[in-house]
Amino acid sequence: MEIFASVLQVLAQTLEIYSLVLIVRVLLSWFPNLDWGNPVLSSVSSITDPYLNVFRGIIPPIGGLDLSAILAFIVLSLMQQLLNSASISVYATSITY
Repeated sequence: MEIFASVLQVLAQTLEIYSLVLIVRVLLSWFPNLDWGNPVLSSVSSITDPYLNVFRGIIPPIGGLDLSAILAFIVLSLMQQLLNSASISVYATSITY
């Protein structure tokens, strides 16, 4: 059971790292003159855009502002909280047995 709790914690940590990459992507989108052909920027874009595109289909741009990232961060945060709660529950259950 402790292994399962550890896997859940690793997944939660992975989502936290992904959140940081997503923050970088959103901040970089504020600079329209960036060369997205750059391998680093291209990698960040290829990692984050598929996830963001899901929410871009739900929330259209309002006045030229892409607010879909807000919903993307909320969903990512909820998933992190669920994984952390589940890992705590699994770990607590394994201690009582």
